[in-house]
Amino acid sequence: MQNTVLNRITHHREDVLINSGLGEDSAVVDFGEEVLAISSDPITGAGHKAGYLAVHVACNDLAATGADPIGIQVVLLLPPGTGDDEISSLMQEIDRTSSELGIQVLGGHTEILSEVSRSLIVVTAIGRADRNKYVATGGARPGDDLVLTKGLGLEGSFILASDFSEHLLQAGVSAETIEAARAYQQQLSVLPEGLIAAEYGVNSMHDITEGGLYGALSEMSQAAGLGFVLEKRPELVPGPVQEITRSLGIDPYGLISSGSMLIALPSASGLMEKLRENDIPAFRAGSITEQGRAVREDGLCYEMDWRGGDELWDFIKKAENNT
Repeated sequence: MQNTVLNRITHHREDVLINSGLGEDSAVVDFGEEVLAISSDPITGAGHKAGYLAVHVACNDLAATGADPIGIQVVLLLPPGTGDDEISSLMQEIDRTSSELGIQVLGGHTEILSEVSRSLIVVTAIGRADRNKYVATGGARPGDDLVLTKGLGLEGSFILASDFSEHLLQAGVSAETIEAARAYQQQLSVLPEGLIAAEYGVNSMHDITEGGLYGALSEMSQAAGLGFVLEKRPELVPGPVQEITRSLGIDPYGLISSGSMLIALPSASGLMEKLRENDIPAFRAGSITEQGRAVREDGLCYEMDWRGGDELWDFIKKAENNT
């Protein structure tokens, strides 16, 4: 990624405050007293509620900068045979989700392509933030505490419960757990914690998407040129996520986790109290260090060996190969 994409971007403007870079999911542009934040994300791995997820995933990137979303641009690239009813239903879901967040669908592009075998939704979100309060992923500092909101695996478990419920039942997951995981749909936005943390004053934020906490820690530390210690504890993984991942042999720390925010700041306690006052669960998950990728678990300390990928996509590939 660094050599093939980022190193090919050579022209930079002075009014671009956060440029494209490893771990930086949003660009930030100086507009005087305020800044504009912009981010784009695709949705390719979810069938049920794909439009809903697409809107939240893009807006969550803005939340990690402390920006309040204004609107989205939507690009739909659809395979042959996609009917008008399907397109209409998808756009209604996108519009309804946008309305719930108080943002507008600003425009976009829709096209049916023979080169596309499954629907691809790309959403670009734009938002605004106070000039003095935006947050960069690369802003983490040595000694910072790491705070995790809500818990790991929310989005991944929601997708598994929505699209693979029969598989989960066959693997021994209870119907009650599947319903609980489907209810994570209501927790997939990190806008509340992003705005609270930016107002509180933090050094870095990253919404936890592909690669789960492993991916978020890797990107945050790479963006800052630092290391980290991940402290694995049972309370970081909600009960339904524990049951689903254990039954499928999935590592919850590597499972896509939209709905959870990773935050770095000098001391966790004050922010955690503020988040909990707003009914947002918060947990200390480790710290930023000068170097290394250490994991502490059950009294042991070892190096994190995650090399990319996501547990959800690996599961989907195996499921498709077995059908």
